[in-house]
Amino acid sequence: MPSDLPTQIVDSGRRRAVLAKLPRMYRADGSPIRVLLVDDEAVLTDLVSLALGYEGWVVDVATNGREAVQRYRTERPDVVVLDIMLPDMDGLSVLRQLRSFSQAEPESGTPTLFLTARDSVDDRIMGLTAGGDDYMTKPFSLEELVARLRGLLRRTAHVVSDDDSRITIGGLFLDERSYEVSRDGEPVALTTTEFELLRYFMRNPKRVLSRAQILDRVWNYDFAGKASIVDLYVSYLRKKIDADRAPMIHTVRGVGYVLRPVE
Repeated sequence: MPSDLPTQIVDSGRRRAVLAKLPRMYRADGSPIRVLLVDDEAVLTDLVSLALGYEGWVVDVATNGREAVQRYRTERPDVVVLDIMLPDMDGLSVLRQLRSFSQAEPESGTPTLFLTARDSVDDRIMGLTAGGDDYMTKPFSLEELVARLRGLLRRTAHVVSDDDSRITIGGLFLDERSYEVSRDGEPVALTTTEFELLRYFMRNPKRVLSRAQILDRVWNYDFAGKASIVDLYVSYLRKKIDADRAPMIHTVRGVGYVLRPVE
């Protein structure tokens, strides 16, 4: 097995124990963190994918620069792990393309961690000044890699952890752990689907969500139903959340729905 693969996890038991106690991290809408892992070493990508899978994250693997750019555009990852030495182009060139795409859509800017077998100061400076947010040399500890990625993710506004299980929007309160919901201090009883729908709205306040987006998130991608079920459950939710109160759930004609605090 090549020596530059992260298989030497020596004296890492303590770090594993610490990481195991850390809260889970996920996207603000409750869906799993997506990681784009770019490396042409199959053993490395298998090991890293396994480690990140234990975190509950989804890993998309690209084995060259061209594939990395394509997957970045289609998968919209939350963080990128990028090897500098790739078969078709170097990782710095790949990152420039990703940053160019992010400038066109600023909300898609993604923290990036470089992987490399080179360990000189010049290489580190080159990687970081090219736009990388962190830098690790091979061989490395899987636990340290996870910790570094968690640190990068904490800097973004689109990622939350289990410590952020309570959401408050105006007078509306939701606890993801206890499944409690209240408005203006009054408890609101919801079904499981109604709860998931409200959670999605509250994780995306003031953001207009299309019926297709809501179907994908609340009923999953393989749901064979029609968008009309979204309208039906929004009406159920309104009766419980907005009944005899100033409305918080609003319809945006021709687009979808948005939850806004009462001003």
